[in-house]
Amino acid sequence: MGSSAGRSTATRDTALLRDALAIGAAAGVIGLSFGAIAVAGGLPLWAPVLMSLLVFAGGSQFLAVAFVAASPVAAVLGGILVNARHLPFGLAVGGSVGDRLGHRLLGSHLLIDESTAFALAQSDPARSRRAFWSVGIAIFVTWNIGTVAGALLGGAVGDPNVYGLDAAFPAGLLALLMTSLKDRPTRYAALAGAAVAVLTTPLLPAGLPVLVALVGVGAAVLLPTPRPRTTPAAAEPDPTTSAQREKV
Repeated sequence: MGSSAGRSTATRDTALLRDALAIGAAAGVIGLSFGAIAVAGGLPLWAPVLMSLLVFAGGSQFLAVAFVAASPVAAVLGGILVNARHLPFGLAVGGSVGDRLGHRLLGSHLLIDESTAFALAQSDPARSRRAFWSVGIAIFVTWNIGTVAGALLGGAVGDPNVYGLDAAFPAGLLALLMTSLKDRPTRYAALAGAAVAVLTTPLLPAGLPVLVALVGVGAAVLLPTPRPRTTPAAAEPDPTTSAQREKV
């Protein structure tokens, strides 16, 4: 029995590592594009490399490259706005990072959409911790390697959106969230948040629809949830009837 459980755990760990490396490979290609776009936009080679090491937030980095030439202040404020979603992320996966101060400091740097989603998709606390660190480290390494390669290659790198790689992350996150949608309050919150994000995307600057979508959490609180079914308790035997049966 013990050996069977051990093999099952090893199989799940192998699958988790494979998934982490797969999504890390996709991140590396996107990082390649970021490094090339940053250098092509006029930044020195060291700037995107240092940004990937210290900031490590793909959406904010692309936003910064787009705005830094016109307005550095707008680039900084936009990055803060986009990364504001990490506050609820940290509250959700705090237990998966670890209790030591060093773990929390390093874990806060690896707190991204993918590491959060993988950690929350695990029901076991130990596997949740392994998922967070495996995915976070894998993407950090491949993203930075891709950034360096893209910055060196410059304009030779094409747009990864042409190959559909921009859809890799949302598809992966959706697959991870599917099991959580079996819970009705979670489903209410996800559907309401998605609707709000889609409706506000044409009206709000980039990054804001994701934050506004947090109002979807209210749907899980306000909408009624079905009460768990309770099986009726078995009727206690009538002592009078039991006594009469004994006499017969």
